[in-house]
Amino acid sequence: MRVLSAVLLSAALALPLPAMAEDAMPPMITVTGTGAVEAAPDIATLTIGVTTQGDTAADALGANTVALEAVMARLTSAGIEPRDIQTSNLSLNPNWTGYENNKPTISGYVANNMLTIRVRQLDGLGTVLDAAVADGANTLNGLSFGLADPDPVLNEARREAVADARARAELLASAAGVKLGRIISISEAGFASDPVPMFRAEVAAAPVPVAAGELGMSANVTIFYEIVE
Repeated sequence: MRVLSAVLLSAALALPLPAMAEDAMPPMITVTGTGAVEAAPDIATLTIGVTTQGDTAADALGANTVALEAVMARLTSAGIEPRDIQTSNLSLNPNWTGYENNKPTISGYVANNMLTIRVRQLDGLGTVLDAAVADGANTLNGLSFGLADPDPVLNEARREAVADARARAELLASAAGVKLGRIISISEAGFASDPVPMFRAEVAAAPVPVAAGELGMSANVTIFYEIVE
């Protein structure tokens, strides 16, 4: 058995070991390119809510339901489709007012119901806000703008990022006195969306003035180019 083991070990050591040695990497230039494209937003997401109080939990929730139904009906009449209205938060809490005989006391209850609304016609956003407030919405938690289909804008940013990387690589190659060869690899480092202006609200004005601004999207790519002597 020992003789057989020695023979096998000798044979293994005599074999070449290409799998154990990595191929030498070719000389390369590594660059990162950035592309940025701006576009006008075509959709807005609005979060509004109704907050009500009552002596009992049932009173607070009942008043909230009545007010919220009126708000949703007005939103529908303002052109918002049912698929674009979603309940995002519902809460009912006691209103703690202090202590009596070392025990916390409750003075009524507070009900809160929040709606997340997508507005697809931005020219009517101010009217939607006015309609919601007129029928009882008394909480506004945020407004953001976006693109219903961001892919075309993002793809343009990607194309610009690749062109930017190519220009950087050519500049570096020229400065170093070498030539660019084939692309070894391309990787995307993600994309970003710049913030857009929020709305300017004047409660006494009708409709509420809204400034959508522009939405900026950027992409980043890293490219490895082979160097040709």
